[in-house]
Amino acid sequence: MKKVKTVVALSDVAQDLNKGKEFYDLKGPGVGDYFWDSLMADIKSLIIFSGIHVIKNGYYRMSAKRFPYSIYYTVDKEVAYVIAVLPMRKDPLWIKDQLNERM
Repeated sequence: MKKVKTVVALSDVAQDLNKGKEFYDLKGPGVGDYFWDSLMADIKSLIIFSGIHVIKNGYYRMSAKRFPYSIYYTVDKEVAYVIAVLPMRKDPLWIKDQLNERM
């Protein structure tokens, strides 16, 4: 486990979360908001749990607790940088391409 004091999300992460929220908004009232809140709680948990996850495609990959999404991040000194929040049910090649475009 790595000691982290700050979690920083790249601007692409907001777009990832918005796409997920839009998808889950179609599933029922309040589901999109629940998705957003759940993923934000998972991201904030990196303060405690950063560095313990498996490395996949060059980034740490943490599975979201309540939705089929993965949070990809790196750790540099005392900062965890969230690179992407992507659906796990996508083609692995698509996920790899998304991650390659981001850094």
